[in-house]
Amino acid sequence: MNLEEYFARTGYKGSTEKQDLETLTDIFQHHIRAVPFENLSIHCGEKITLELEHVYDKIVRKKRGGWCMENNQLLGWVLKGLGYDTGFLGAYVFNPHQNAYATLMTHLVVKVVIDGTAYIVDGGFGVSYQMWQPMELVSGKEQPQAPGVFRFTEINGVWYLEKMRRKQYIPNQSFCSSDLLEKKECRKVYMFSLEPRTVEDFRFQCTYLQTSPDSLFTKKSICSLQTTDGFRALIGWTLTEITYNYKENMDLVEFVTLEDEEVEKTLKEKFNITLERKLVPINVKGSYTI
Repeated sequence: MNLEEYFARTGYKGSTEKQDLETLTDIFQHHIRAVPFENLSIHCGEKITLELEHVYDKIVRKKRGGWCMENNQLLGWVLKGLGYDTGFLGAYVFNPHQNAYATLMTHLVVKVVIDGTAYIVDGGFGVSYQMWQPMELVSGKEQPQAPGVFRFTEINGVWYLEKMRRKQYIPNQSFCSSDLLEKKECRKVYMFSLEPRTVEDFRFQCTYLQTSPDSLFTKKSICSLQTTDGFRALIGWTLTEITYNYKENMDLVEFVTLEDEEVEKTLKEKFNITLERKLVPINVKGSYTI
């Protein structure tokens, strides 16, 4: 495992000497535009493990993606190797269909401190809730980014992340009622505390999320990648491509339904992913919005 190989994977060619916010942002954006948020291993007979060497081999050498426990663990390792003050936190994800936060801490995020200021760096959420810049850990401040306006709110030591989106233009009217579409303009994303966590705190969750019939990740095959002007996502057989701020205060949302034989080709062309095993797409309705 070495940083040069990782940077070749993400295409980052900037400074590795500075530990400032500008460099952090650049490294982070190269990661989210090269490494997909995906759970395809679950749906092609592979086991997801949290050993860093395995994560590195999967993402860097095999050019795959991963979920938060893989993406953010690798990102944390990279930043620590560059000299950043980093640590892990654990979050509880909001389920819009149940209108409640999960009771299981399933989301791993990275905290980075630069010159006494703390930032949340999360490269493992995907779709439109994927931040594009490190977010300053400050309560009540609106932080506009290309995907929309993000905001942290702290109440009694618990931090809440929410996102305000733009209006949506959907050319294919048959998808206007899709359960993948987020209907609310302001959406809760997750909550967390500042208690330091380690990868060990996520061992049970890693197994549960890829085996339980109640898990979102066993119900949907997901692959999402950020682009320079939006993101694309393949959920089951539905390919979504979003262009942020396509018109003033409006995002363009384009949907296509793929045939079985188109899925593999689309993964290669749109996400640069080639799977070693046969993918069995799945998309059980509910519990996930883009």
